[in-house]
Amino acid sequence: MSGLSYPEMEGCRNLLGLLDNEDILALCDTITNRLVQPEDRQDAIRAILVYSQNVEELLRRKKVHREVIFKYLATQGVIVPPATEKHNLIQHAKDYWEKQLQLKLKETPEPVKTEDIRLFQQQEKEDKKAEKVDFRRLGEEFCHWFFELLNSQNPLLGPPQDEWGPQHFWHDVKLRFYYNTSEQNVIDYCGAEIVSLRLLSLVKEEYLFLSPNLDSRGLKCASSPHGLVMVGVAGTVHRENTCLGIFEQIFGLIQILKNCIINLRCYISGVHCSDSAVLYSTQCSSQ
Repeated sequence: MSGLSYPEMEGCRNLLGLLDNEDILALCDTITNRLVQPEDRQDAIRAILVYSQNVEELLRRKKVHREVIFKYLATQGVIVPPATEKHNLIQHAKDYWEKQLQLKLKETPEPVKTEDIRLFQQQEKEDKKAEKVDFRRLGEEFCHWFFELLNSQNPLLGPPQDEWGPQHFWHDVKLRFYYNTSEQNVIDYCGAEIVSLRLLSLVKEEYLFLSPNLDSRGLKCASSPHGLVMVGVAGTVHRENTCLGIFEQIFGLIQILKNCIINLRCYISGVHCSDSAVLYSTQCSSQ
């Protein structure tokens, strides 16, 4: 939700109206991290106002030129020397809006515009929807699906239960593979095809079986405000009846909330192995 007061929001709305379309769209992309695709100029301005943390952060943006702030102040009757530096112009604007706020407090406050209320309510609904997601259960279900699918490709266990392949990963997936022999080695793999084949070779060619520990000690889950869900899991590595060692794996999953269904796809990075024990550690994340 925006950190701007009502006078600041209205003032910035008028000030942004002095920018050209190219600067408005670039500013919207920067402030929303390209997560909002505005339909038009006014939609872009609304997004800029809603997602700005505070008025100073907004006015300090490169696209908000010194000349634009000066021109806005002039239209509001705030007279300042033409050579005034940008940070001083920002302070003049803040002081002007503070005075406007004090005047509003003495009068009957004007209602916030309908479109701003709609944006605020929509954001609150999305936040509440995300809070209701049980990320631990999500991580547990994902691990069940992932390891059952991967382990089923082991020829010693019979026919695969489902098809394994690059379709389960983003095209720019990365796998960082760590393994210890007499020294530690690291290999990076990039691309859905090569990453899926390298993971497949662990079970199909090396006959490994990965057994994840999905209790509270072996499974950790966390989420970010951007919809990224981190799932960390530890477990043991087996070949037939022999326990070879341990593994750790971290997935970075993109959460897409659509029609109350959570779709997850992986983007990967990491694996460890040693002489006496295998320490397998893949980090899967999505972009």
